[in-house]
Amino acid sequence: MEKPSDRPDPDALLRRMREEETRAKRGKLKIFFGFAPGVGKTYRMLQVARDLAAVQRVDVVLGVVEDHRRTETACLVLGLETLPRRRVQYRGHEFEEFDLDAALSRKPQLLLLDELAHTNVPGSRHPKRWQDVDELIEAGIDVLTTMNVQHVESLNDVVTQISGIHVRETVPDSVLDRADAIELVDIAPEELLERLEEGKVYLPEQAKRAARHFFRRGNLLALRELALRRTAQHVDEDVQEYREKHGVAVTWPAGERILVCVGPAPSSGRLIRAAARMAAGLRCPWVASYVESTTARPMSKDDEAQLEVHLRVAETLGATVTRLSGPDVSLALLEYARKHNVTRLIIGKPTHSRLRDRLRGSLLDDVVRGSGDIDVHVISGDSTGEALSRNRGAPVGSAPVRHYVSATFLVLSTLGLALLLRSVMDLPDLVMLFLLAVMVAAVWFGRGPSILAAALGVASYDFFLVPPSHTFSVDDRRYFLTFGMMFAVSFAMSELTGRLRRQQRDAEAREERTAVLYALTRELASTDEPTRIAAIAARHAADIFSAKAIVLGVLPDGEWRAVGASPEGFQLDEKGIGVAKWSYEHDTLAGLGTDALPGADTLSSPLRAGQSRLGVLALVPRAKTGLRGDQRAFLDVLCRQVAVALERARLSDEAKQSALRAKTEEMRSSLLSAVSHDLRTPLASITGAATSLRDDANLGPETRRELVDAIVDQAERLERLVANLLDMTRLESGGISLRRDWVPIDEMVGSALTRQESRLGPRKVTVAIAPDVPLVSVDPVLFEQVFVNLLENIEKYTPPGSAIEIAAQSKGERVEIDVRDHGPGLPPGAETRVFDKFYRGPHVGVSGAGLGLPICRGIVEAHGGTISAETRSTGGAAFHISIPRGGTPPSLSPHGGNA
Repeated sequence: MEKPSDRPDPDALLRRMREEETRAKRGKLKIFFGFAPGVGKTYRMLQVARDLAAVQRVDVVLGVVEDHRRTETACLVLGLETLPRRRVQYRGHEFEEFDLDAALSRKPQLLLLDELAHTNVPGSRHPKRWQDVDELIEAGIDVLTTMNVQHVESLNDVVTQISGIHVRETVPDSVLDRADAIELVDIAPEELLERLEEGKVYLPEQAKRAARHFFRRGNLLALRELALRRTAQHVDEDVQEYREKHGVAVTWPAGERILVCVGPAPSSGRLIRAAARMAAGLRCPWVASYVESTTARPMSKDDEAQLEVHLRVAETLGATVTRLSGPDVSLALLEYARKHNVTRLIIGKPTHSRLRDRLRGSLLDDVVRGSGDIDVHVISGDSTGEALSRNRGAPVGSAPVRHYVSATFLVLSTLGLALLLRSVMDLPDLVMLFLLAVMVAAVWFGRGPSILAAALGVASYDFFLVPPSHTFSVDDRRYFLTFGMMFAVSFAMSELTGRLRRQQRDAEAREERTAVLYALTRELASTDEPTRIAAIAARHAADIFSAKAIVLGVLPDGEWRAVGASPEGFQLDEKGIGVAKWSYEHDTLAGLGTDALPGADTLSSPLRAGQSRLGVLALVPRAKTGLRGDQRAFLDVLCRQVAVALERARLSDEAKQSALRAKTEEMRSSLLSAVSHDLRTPLASITGAATSLRDDANLGPETRRELVDAIVDQAERLERLVANLLDMTRLESGGISLRRDWVPIDEMVGSALTRQESRLGPRKVTVAIAPDVPLVSVDPVLFEQVFVNLLENIEKYTPPGSAIEIAAQSKGERVEIDVRDHGPGLPPGAETRVFDKFYRGPHVGVSGAGLGLPICRGIVEAHGGTISAETRSTGGAAFHISIPRGGTPPSLSPHGGNA
């Protein structure tokens, strides 16, 4: 008996099947990885490509291959198809770049693209070549590429420490993680140095400089170790995937989760890369967190920009970014860490003086002491970066000069009031006036002016009120304590008031966003109409982000159209549509301020609910700047809300369609029940008459004629019933396409009367068509059927020989038609029900399925008209038809006209 633990996990099997299905649609990426230039990455890549082309007949195309004037590499290029490069003008110079569109149009099986870390010339679709590779893989094209270990983002600072050279072109670790294969191209450092001396890596002069700096044996050994470790890490991931795929039980460190503290200081980049390496080594998720202290001063714009850069780098390296807030940074970090089961916390080593920790407390000490079971990793920062951070501009919210002037006048006013009240109040009581002035200054003008007010208040109190007056000397030393307490209390009040103001601003901002989401959710819940949902989303997005907004949807034929926009009528240009398409196809944020198409004026975010992609929300900010991290997070929440509403509308429409199908099935059952008698009766008559003609040879001529006439009459009755059923089905399914033509009313009436001549018999039919009735644009075959059905209905429900009246007149842009009879009229309350399917009224012995008048209504409404019924006061029923003329009819030629 199989042990339960040996059974494969059904969820894991399903997940693996989905992953394999997704992977089958994507192209495959293989990276030839080296520790330095010249190890033979391009040469090896070309060898593999030629083998695939020769042995497996793979369609190989060279996108970009740099031979660096190496003869042996250039020889391998010969005979392989090469895409022409795209010429790009930039700052007066012409550059050659990889032509992504040409590659997508050519769509080979395998494309070779050298130097994965290459930076594209500005104006290209993507800033980096690795982003071009991503798009190629999404298009189903296999890619071979090359890169060196110094270009790995998480190893960037380590390479800088080893070699002393800062490499600016980097590739996110996630690109290597997604690679299907990494092949290490490795040679001994001594052999590489020999190749360098022989001129097989660089030209002689360049080789000498490289040998003195980057190509030192110690550097090469360390870089080789990094490359081996990074390749081993990828191999380890492949082994883990293999074991999971085959159900092999493997023990890994369980529950590891890393939290790294990020701030605006440049040294945060080092912490982020260290966390990425640690997370990659432990194969665990990691979070980059910034804590906004509600008691600290707001950051400067430069610091905000630097913080956004760090958070974007963390996202690129695979981190989950979160923003926290609270009065105590350490408490906020530890509370989040415990709530989310964080096992390792990474924080920077302090570089400021110990005195600052004594005065303001140490974040590191607080985190370490409160960490409990959480491991705390302290990593050194960059002192240069810290110095640069301290030299940044003034923080946001620094008070303007006029606030300091106003605070000064406030203190002077308080002094004047104190001088007036000095005769009726004791000196200690007057202190309260100055404390009140400091508090008012803090509320109205901010922290800086309130501190100035505190200092001026103490000075004014001493100079003008404390004896001896008009001097800063003090006779009673006890006043020094008063001055100190006065300034201390004023400073504390200023700090507390400023803190309350900041907390109020934060609360108002949170309240505003909550209110926006509440209003958005409430409005979205009130409608199931996709266009209305899109209009609501565009309006709210435009208000929140101070931008023009538009929601784009994709039609079944692949065409893009605007579903809702704010302002109404706003449209994107071709470039904006291109950004939206790219965002939709790659399911990621793209455009202004992002890593994808950053040169665009628009910012596009996909609308996705579950596995369904429903469209794109595009913004054109008025400030022409990208969104901050918190704004991006809010945009993501907004898009999710809109996507859920659109998905709900889609599901609601599907539910309506299902209900309609159920109702159709019910109607079909009613139809079969209603027409079963009318189908059996003519068939029985036809069968009986035909049997008599076949079996009785002694029938006389008159009897035989009667039997034949009975067969013909019942066959015609059966034909009318089937025709009505087919017409009703076509009308309900929307399968009728109108073949309009300009025809006169009297021609259709005459044709209908001819068809019903045998059924109407001796009835008197009066036709009164006004002379000014023009030609009408209708489908003559269908509209003639309206008159046929009305005449047949009159013939069934009115006494034989009763008269029929048909009239038509023109009223403006419409033609009014009346068909009247002289029968018993319509039962009370049946004026609208007569147009319902299968309604036959209280008449007994009248054959039919109750479809004639519903067919009339369907045909008239298909022409944009209306039909109604009423009982005339003089007796009989009247059917009123109103149809549009359909425009201006063509003029008749002199030789034409109606006969």
